[in-house]
Amino acid sequence: MHLYLVRHPRPIVAANTCYGRADLAVAAEELAAARASLLPVLPKNALLFSSPLRRCSELTESLAQTLGCPTPTYDERLAEMHFGDWEMRTWDDIPRAAVNAWARDMVGYQPGGGESVLQVAQRVRAFRDELTTLNVEHAIVICHAGTIRLLAACEHGLSIPEMALYAAQKPHKIRYGELLVVDC
Repeated sequence: MHLYLVRHPRPIVAANTCYGRADLAVAAEELAAARASLLPVLPKNALLFSSPLRRCSELTESLAQTLGCPTPTYDERLAEMHFGDWEMRTWDDIPRAAVNAWARDMVGYQPGGGESVLQVAQRVRAFRDELTTLNVEHAIVICHAGTIRLLAACEHGLSIPEMALYAAQKPHKIRYGELLVVDC
């Protein structure tokens, strides 16, 4: 299966803001730019999966009909990590000791009382394992940088804890609206 992993367009949010599960909108021009760059390279009539968060679902809805995809599937397992009470706070406003605690335990620590990377890895792996049972040639997944990193880590044959560590330690360079194709 060819898995087309798409990061959502840039959301409307102030710079230096911690956000994960916050349900942020996307400016019309950002949505149009992402759509224009993706339409020529995404497969037609593929299954389409998406995080239910607006920054993903808006792009999903704008692509689905043009690509001739069946009704998109919105799956909570594709949502970004929940940062608990860190959500929508500036990084400078989050106590340094808390950020340092997360840095010491990137896999198990739950930032702001939200989710750990390990918890996110478990739900993302469950999605990916279910997806592979569908026996399709192409699938498009519109989601978040963290989710994409974990989905890509699935292809290395790692255990869930190893997958979480791999994704947590590897800095991402996934641009908004970027496409990554993974062969499963």
